[in-house]
This record gives sequence, C-alpha cells and structure tokens, in this order.
Amino acid sequence: MSVATAMYRSRLRPTDVLRVGALGLRTRRLRTGLSTLGIAIGIAAMVAVLGLSASSREELQTRIRALGTNLLEVQAGQGFGRGNQTLPADAVKMVRRIGPVTAVSSIATVNATVRRNDAISTGINSGITVFAADDDLLTTLNASMADGEWLDGATSTYPAVVLGSVAAQKLGIVDVADELRVRIGDNWFAVIGILKPVAAAEGLDRGAIIGIDAAQTYVVKDDLAPERIYVRTQEGAIDDVRAVLPPTVNPETPEEVEATRPSDALAAEDAASTAFTSLFLGLGAVALLVGGIGIANVMVIAVIERRSEIGLRRALGATKAHIRRQFLTEAILLAGAGGVVGVALGAAVTAIYASTKNWAVVVPPIAIGGGVVAALAIGAIAGLYPAARAARLPPTEALRGN
Repeated sequence: MSVATAMYRSRLRPTDVLRVGALGLRTRRLRTGLSTLGIAIGIAAMVAVLGLSASSREELQTRIRALGTNLLEVQAGQGFGRGNQTLPADAVKMVRRIGPVTAVSSIATVNATVRRNDAISTGINSGITVFAADDDLLTTLNASMADGEWLDGATSTYPAVVLGSVAAQKLGIVDVADELRVRIGDNWFAVIGILKPVAAAEGLDRGAIIGIDAAQTYVVKDDLAPERIYVRTQEGAIDDVRAVLPPTVNPETPEEVEATRPSDALAAEDAASTAFTSLFLGLGAVALLVGGIGIANVMVIAVIERRSEIGLRRALGATKAHIRRQFLTEAILLAGAGGVVGVALGAAVTAIYASTKNWAVVVPPIAIGGGVVAALAIGAIAGLYPAARAARLPPTEALRGN
C-alpha cells in the first residue's frame, strides 16, 4: 500500500511551478502591469542613482587625471600688505629654483576687448578675457591643441593669439586654416591655434591667450606682473613644494600668497557626490519597499479571488507545499519582471543624462545584477504571507468560494 501511495503521490516539477505561477499573471494583465510598475520605479531609481553617480565619478576622475595630482596653483591672497592680486615680477624665476619643480608658467589678465572685426563696438567682447601667458603654459597644464599651434619663442613676441575652446565658438572660428585675425584692443592678432577644453586653469576656455612680450608691446604698453602661477612638481613632492612656495614667491610677506592644488576641489566634489548618492539610494529603497507592499497586497487579493481554484487543486491532489510554491513563484515572477524593466529604465535614464553632460556612460554591473536580485528578494518576501495563507485554506472551505 505504501509503495502504491508513493507511486501516485502528487508531484510538481519546476517547469510546472513556473507554468502555474505565470498563469495568474497572464490572466490579470492590467493588475500585473501596475504591480510591475511599482517595483520597476524603485529599481530604476536605484540603478539610475548608481549609474549617474558612477558616470559623474568617472568624469571627475578623468578631470583629475588630466590635471594630475602634482599641479599647484599660486596666486596672491588677501593679506594686509600689497593686496593688489598680483605676484612679484620675479616670482616665476624664484619658483624654478625649487628642486622638485619640473615646470612653471604664469598668466596675467590683460584689460582689452576681443572682437571679430573693427566694426564691432569696443564695449562688446562676448565675455572673452585676454590672458598674457608664458610659452610653456601648455606643457605645465598638460593641455593640448584642437587645431593650430601653441605660442613659442617667436610667436609670443608678435601679435599672435591662441583661443580657448569656448572663445573660438563665440567668435565663430572652427580652425586656423584661413589665417583669420581678431581685433584685440587697437591691434590685429593672427589666430594661430585653438585649445581643447582645459580643466586645470579656470577661465582659460573663455580666454584669448597672447604672449607676455606681445601683450606688453601691443596692448598694455607696460610691464605685466603675474596673477597666477602654475607649478608642476615631481610625484610625491607636492606637499614639500607647497610648503615652501609662499616664502619663495614672496619672502617679505609669505602670508599673502596662496598655494592650492586644483585637484583637491574635484576630490571634494567627488566626496560630496558620494554623500548624495547614499541619500538618493535611500529614497530608491523606500520606493522599492512601497512596490513590495503593493505586490503583497495584490497577492492577498489574488488568494481571496482564487479560493475556488485553490480548493479544486487541493481536491485533485495538490499539497499545501504545491499551493505555497505556486503563489510564491507568482510573486517572484511579478517582482522579477519589474526588476528587469527597472534595470532597463534606470540604464536608459543614465545613458540619456550622461550623454547630455558629455560624460562617459557607466552603469556598474552591481547595479544591474543587484537590481534584479533585489527585486526577486522583495518578491519572495512579499509573497511569503499570501502563499502561506493560500496553503492553509482547507479544500472544502475553498471550494465553497467567496
């Protein structure tokens, strides 16, 4: 008798579990879609937050790598002495004497307007600033040219100008092939080059850069004192050089000299973005929790509506475990579908937003895999009580219907 019972014992294979679990989803498509949407929103929010955070961090890391952590910027502070925002004229020569320093260059702002032609009023300069710079500024900043050439020993003494990327756009200049000229002050300057975007020097993208000798000869007619000095050091020597820069630049009043590392601001920005990521992840988790509660509610309603189905299956030999697996599988499939949709939606949001910012699109694998796993876990937890409630229904009571 026990052998016969074992032979005819009701069995539910994994494929059968998936089939009966998906049956309820197919027959109630609107409810399934709305429940899936709740989970999808939560997962999409978390994936998008992780993706945008990773894309933003990659952009910051790219900028930090472009800057290098061995670059220092020196400028006059707001001390009690001179306070005119300029540095001593021989500051660059003094800085070059520091042993670990590998490159030094300076820039100064020139009070002049930049116009495409002399028919434009001198009061209109499109927000372009004129800078006088050393020949080796390009090397010091690790910058590169989009077109043309940088200033050299010869062109820095003649009326020649290199435009920043934004300045070139404002002037409508895309290349230097046609030997274009622009009006700086009262003189024509030949455009010999266009810079690629420069992250190391603030405002250089919107600038027109000329040689210091050319600025003193053709524009200001006077000597120029450096306003900012950029210092590139050997790796590992940044702190030592930073400590000796103020007394080297201005021995009389070193407190009036500020030496900063541009990459520090980007690192602080990266830390701040990490804090906001944690906050937004928390909000995404709340949305996911709400979606899980929605699934639990839908499954409880499904158990009440399908009492007759449960009773019929029990009468035909289904065990409590079979009923429990059926409804638990239905909840997991429901949440899993929402997880897949949410991951796709979050990745799409990341790609669209990162593209508008010209960032590299980065969606961490943990966001993709974790999103699906989190959805499945929420579905399993949300389906536990409805599945247990369905399994506890006596066949006779279930067959009586609602």
